Amino acid sequence: MANPNTLSKRAEEAVGLATRAGKRLGLRADDPRVLHDVFNVLVHLAPDPVVVRVPTLALASVAEQAAKQRHELAVAGWLADSGAPVVRPSPLVPREPVAFEGRSLTFWEFVSEADADGERTLEERFAEQTGWAARLHGLLAGYPGEPLPTLSPLVPALKPALAELAKRPQSLTTAELDRAEREYAVLEALVGDLPAYFPGARVQTLHGDSPSYNVLRTADGYVFNDFEDVTRGPVEWDLTLVGPRGIEAYERASGTRVDRALLDVMEGARMLQVVGALALVPRMPELGAMLEPVVEQWRARAPLSLPGLA
Repeated sequence: MANPNTLSKRAEEAVGLATRAGKRLGLRADDPRVLHDVFNVLVHLAPDPVVVRVPTLALASVAEQAAKQRHELAVAGWLADSGAPVVRPSPLVPREPVAFEGRSLTFWEFVSEADADGERTLEERFAEQTGWAARLHGLLAGYPGEPLPTLSPLVPALKPALAELAKRPQSLTTAELDRAEREYAVLEALVGDLPAYFPGARVQTLHGDSPSYNVLRTADGYVFNDFEDVTRGPVEWDLTLVGPRGIEAYERASGTRVDRALLDVMEGARMLQVVGALALVPRMPELGAMLEPVVEQWRARAPLSLPGLA
């Protein structure tokens, strides 16, 4: 939980916005608290068990944000209604994006996290969480709602970020900007006809933002959180950057083999997504240092390519 004495201006504004929106919807919001402040600000409207996600760094328009949020609420809501271990949309407000003061907000049930298990290493706990993603994928494979766009966190979401970097490159050289544009073209080709490049890919509804990294451990078990980038695609997109132990845990839990070639392409795509996030650094300068380790991995690896694509 963020220290109220050290809140960023962005977080302070988000608290005020979330509080006013919550009160308009009939919530008390007497003691709002910031839980998280990076790409979004999460505000717990205590004493009510409601968390508001306030987008603060998005390059997308409010209308585009609301469209994404409708998908997120539909999928997370369906999972919750099915008894899946997920953070639920708040039952205290309508299950839809809330347009308020030029922003589009979503409201979620507050979840109290339990103390971490100190007897196991972080790597062991993370591998376990990756194994849990197999169950989530099994449930998402049966999602009956409106079909989602394929790999939407990449195409078209990366395009405005790369356009912004072309104007303000941050730490990128001209050659690196050119490489990023070429890699985006590769992703456009992949999204245009994924089965042509990877005929055996398991394409289905996905969490979209590395579910193994978005697990909350509670006194009653674990729940998956943050379905903001929910999309359709190969399961390998949800398994990027989990490491060999994580992949082994997933394969044991799912009983299926991860396509290593496709995983490598998805990991390159995930790194390009992080490169695109450099476009947000002018709005949040401390983000640059947070992103740089993955940007360095991107620089060190071979440029993104597809089988049979010149």
